[in-house]
Amino acid sequence: MVTPAPSALLELLKPITWFAPMWAFACGVVSSGASPSGQWPVIAAGVILAGPLVCATSQAVNDWYDRHVDAINEPSRPIPSGRMPGRWGLWVAGAWTVLSLAVAAALGPWILGAAMFGLVLAWVYSAPPLRLKQNGWWGNSAVAICYEGLPWFTGAAVMAAAMPDRRVLLVALLYSVGAHGIMTLNDFKSVEGDSRMGVRSLPVQLGTQAAARFACLVMALPQIAVIAALAAWDRPWHAGVIALLLAGQFALMATLLAQPREKAAWYNGTGTTLYVLGMLVAAFALRPLVGGSA
Repeated sequence: MVTPAPSALLELLKPITWFAPMWAFACGVVSSGASPSGQWPVIAAGVILAGPLVCATSQAVNDWYDRHVDAINEPSRPIPSGRMPGRWGLWVAGAWTVLSLAVAAALGPWILGAAMFGLVLAWVYSAPPLRLKQNGWWGNSAVAICYEGLPWFTGAAVMAAAMPDRRVLLVALLYSVGAHGIMTLNDFKSVEGDSRMGVRSLPVQLGTQAAARFACLVMALPQIAVIAALAAWDRPWHAGVIALLLAGQFALMATLLAQPREKAAWYNGTGTTLYVLGMLVAAFALRPLVGGSA
């Protein structure tokens, strides 16, 4: 049997994509209000679960079921290029799913439940018959939840060993909604292949200009809601910092909207950085509210 090289396996699991859920998990840990003292092994296991396990599983599942589209958009990827031969892509996806569940079970029932939910979304996003990614409205929602809200919830639940505070849940949900826009911009790189293969991403459905405007709107409105919530919770300094970060995003959005297809990837490396920095600021704002030290 021909086996893939370790480099092809690593490329399939896409370490660069692990940052977002690992960052969101860290935000959940911070926002929980609990002291990390004595909890570092559990926190480390949670970070691994969020990134190298659950997120990596979603990447393997997606690449397996997207191999025909990738043959058009990105033929150098491990599966369409033949560097991940036969059904190895599917086997890796299955093995990583089982490993993710094993680690989640060791971290407790709340974490296991969150991991199961995330893994189900990972499979139905890419696999038939549902294949949520066929429609950008549903597919981007699933990815946004898995990349932002779910790992944030998991980080907070790991520390609390219980359901997180409602304010933590609200902020995590708002940043998940905003992440829908990030996912929309990510679809700009594959417009041609998506059009040919019948994948109705938002750039395909709306056109690149309208999709870019929608992405900017859906990223900005939840951050405005976070700013308002933090101000109402008597965290004005944190609200002010997030407002400044949002102002920086508005400035960058002007360049994006002038050339949406050419600048989508650029914005995901610049404006999105300001977005995720705001997540951490919000997490520190929540910390004293839900039981930590200011």
